[in-house]
Amino acid sequence: MIKAFFEKNKDKRTFLEHEVKGFLKSIGLSVPMGVFIPKETPLSALGSQLSALSYPLVAKVSSSKITSKTDAKGIRLRIKNEDELKNAVNELSGIENAEGVLVEEMAPEGLEVIVGGIIDKQFGPVVMFGLGGVFVELYKDVAFALAPMKEKDAFWLIQQIKGYKLIEGFRGKPAVDKDALIKVILAVSEIISSGDVEEIDLNPVSLYPKGAIVLDAKMSLR
Repeated sequence: MIKAFFEKNKDKRTFLEHEVKGFLKSIGLSVPMGVFIPKETPLSALGSQLSALSYPLVAKVSSSKITSKTDAKGIRLRIKNEDELKNAVNELSGIENAEGVLVEEMAPEGLEVIVGGIIDKQFGPVVMFGLGGVFVELYKDVAFALAPMKEKDAFWLIQQIKGYKLIEGFRGKPAVDKDALIKVILAVSEIISSGDVEEIDLNPVSLYPKGAIVLDAKMSLR
């Protein structure tokens, strides 16, 4: 499945978020239900697809040239109805270099982590894991492991961060689903070990007592 996807897209260097998520879904990872709206496409043309989504929604600018949606003010949260959705899509489509807008169902609040993979010049394929969202920038609480990995390697990796107590359950909050997290880590390990990928960044991945959802995803080919 992974090799087939890269063979089909061998002429591409980068992907839009919905393309990466479509690929992740095809290999068994969970992503929010969503619809990609290409720039200058009227919402009426996607009526049946949009009506299948449940409010509240989130809308995000899609662009291969925008590195940070947050910095570009390219995210609208808690969209409650069709009028708010139209306004959000119009605003986001007007951002410089926008190629479209990704509209998704808002996921429940969970523990946010980052799972990434890079090709290190010295060590080769490497997987990174840590607390996600803004925490990865604030605390830099991340750990690394060589890929490819086995299940025991993934379990070792998640134990290396200082925030591991949050995964186990902390101050009345329940433990999160380690099996679901390990599944995400092993998928990233397989992807970065394929030889086709330069970098993959899943940030954040939202963890729950049961399950995990990839909320944002980037990937570039070598």
